Amino acid sequence: MRRLVMALALALAGVVMLVAQQLGPAPAMAEAAQALVASLDEAQQAKLRWPFDSEERFNWHFIPRERQGLPLREMNERQRAAAFALLRTGLSEKGYSKAETVRSLENVLRAATGSAIRDPELYFFTIFGDPASGTWAWRYEGHHLAQNWTIVGGRAVATTPAFYGANPAEVREGPMKGTRALAVESDLAWQLLASLADAQRRDAVIGETAPRDIITGAERKAAMLENAGVAATGLSSQQQGVLMSLIEEHASSQAPALAAARLARVRSGGLASIRFAWMGATTRAPGAGYYYRVQGPAFLIEYDNTQNNANHQHVVWRDFAGDFGADVLAGHYAADPHHAATPDRR
Repeated sequence: MRRLVMALALALAGVVMLVAQQLGPAPAMAEAAQALVASLDEAQQAKLRWPFDSEERFNWHFIPRERQGLPLREMNERQRAAAFALLRTGLSEKGYSKAETVRSLENVLRAATGSAIRDPELYFFTIFGDPASGTWAWRYEGHHLAQNWTIVGGRAVATTPAFYGANPAEVREGPMKGTRALAVESDLAWQLLASLADAQRRDAVIGETAPRDIITGAERKAAMLENAGVAATGLSSQQQGVLMSLIEEHASSQAPALAAARLARVRSGGLASIRFAWMGATTRAPGAGYYYRVQGPAFLIEYDNTQNNANHQHVVWRDFAGDFGADVLAGHYAADPHHAATPDRR
C-alpha cells in the first residue's frame, strides 16, 4: 500500500512539474488546488477553504500555535499526495526539500522535550477564494514554515511573507545528527563577512549584539529597516558575487519562475541600493549568536540565529509593497471593481 501511495505522489509531482513548465506557476497552482479540494469531504473542505477577503489571510506566524486550515494529520494518503503536489507548484525542489527537512525537525524537538505540540503532522494548508476564479491565494504553515502565495488575474503576483526556520539549526545527536536544514543561508553569509576588509566590516557590522529574533517578526506589513550596512557598490566584484549568491539562495526556494521574478525585482532596484548588515558575533563559534539582513528598496531578507544557544534559525523574505499581493490587488480592483464585490465565501 505504501509503495502505491509513494508511486501516486511521484506521479502527481511529475504532472505538477509538467504543467508548471508548460503553463506557468499560476495555472499549475490552480489545477493542483482544485485537485486537492476535489479529494476532500465536505467537513475537510470547510476547514481548507476561506473567503479571499478574509482577515485570516493575513494572520500568519511561524511559532507553534493553533492554526486555521486543514492539517496533514486529518488527511488520508491520497489527500496528502494532492496537498504536497500543490506545495510543489509554489516551491522549487530545493525549497520543498528544505520545507520537509524543517518539518522533520519536529521529531527531534519532540524527542528532546516530550511535548505533543512538536508534531510534523500539524502543518496546515489553507485556500482563500476560488482557484478557478483567477484571483485567490493559498498558504502552507506550521512551526517554522509560513509560505504564502497570491494569484491575481491568473498570475502569481506575490510569494511573501515567506518564512523558514530550523530548531535545531544543526542536529547534534540522535538519528538525524548532522542535519542542517538551512545551511547555505548561514555559510554564504559567513563567507561574505570573512571576506570584508576592515573599512567594509566597519560599515557592515551595525551592532555588537544580535536581536533575539528577526526584527519584522510576524507583522502583517513589513516596514523598511534602518538603511545601514555595507553598500553592494562598496564590495569587490568577487564579494558582490557572494552577495548575489546569498540573495539567490533565499529566492530559489520558490518555484523557478517565481524565483526568477523575485530576482528580476531585486535587479531592477539596482545594485547600488542593496545593503548587507550584520549584528552579533563576528567569529563563528558554537553559541555565538548572530543576525544579518540584506535590504533593497523593494525587499528585505532577515536571518537570525541567537536562540537555544545560537542553534535556532529564523529566515524571512518580505516585499515592502508586495506582501500578500496588496499593491497588485489595489490596482486590480481599481481597474475592475466588480471583483471586490464578489468574493468566494466558501
